[in-house]
Amino acid sequence: MGRILTEKETIPCSPEEENTASREEQLLPGQQAERVIETGSIISDNGEFVIQCMTIIGQIEGHFILSPRNKTTKYEHIIPQLIAAEQSSEIDGLLVILNTVGGDVEAGLAIAELMAGMKKPVVSLVLGGGHSIGVPIAVAAKRSFIARSATMTIHPVRMNGLMLGVPQAFEYFQRMQRRITDFVTAHSKITSDRYNKLASNTDELIMDIGTILDGEAAVKEGLINGIGSLNDAVTALYKMIGKSRSAKGKRK
Repeated sequence: MGRILTEKETIPCSPEEENTASREEQLLPGQQAERVIETGSIISDNGEFVIQCMTIIGQIEGHFILSPRNKTTKYEHIIPQLIAAEQSSEIDGLLVILNTVGGDVEAGLAIAELMAGMKKPVVSLVLGGGHSIGVPIAVAAKRSFIARSATMTIHPVRMNGLMLGVPQAFEYFQRMQRRITDFVTAHSKITSDRYNKLASNTDELIMDIGTILDGEAAVKEGLINGIGSLNDAVTALYKMIGKSRSAKGKRK
């Protein structure tokens, strides 16, 4: 004979039912909207595979909080998400969308290093712009795309605020620039000589030195793998996930 459950009691369910309930909770519109507002990311499970979409937008915020008027990407939000995505058994791959003017060098390199060190398939797509320290983040993915209308700016390291005009300061800038150059050349097809030449170009920017590359030029220089849109990026990510699963199946 049945009985009435108290508030603290629940009906036991199977693991399959628990997973379904958990997935339904993740898909609540309010929760998804809140996740996008807080972290700029969303988990999509309506396709063949479950992918996490992460956005790198505005200015990449480092150790100092920027003005509330600025659109920012906080690295203390991105880093835990990358680690969680790598460890999650439900997420199959990561899609990173970039539209950034750059920002803090160390924060940007930290994000790029974590992306490059992930085992899971990672695809990046540059929309609008992937400038300055956004370049290492874009090339850190296992496969990268750029919209035909997007641009990427390559220029030397710069610093805001007071700086002492001593040899040690300039040596520090050179070492930091080498860190960026070494990372970019290690994860793309561009050479260090060519990258440094583009960064030190004095004939293109009026108030600065450097080079602006449009989508086709970024691919031609070897920075980005190919011209593409959202469909191209998702299709490539799905293929990478499929190959990864096939390889795991063969090892078993």
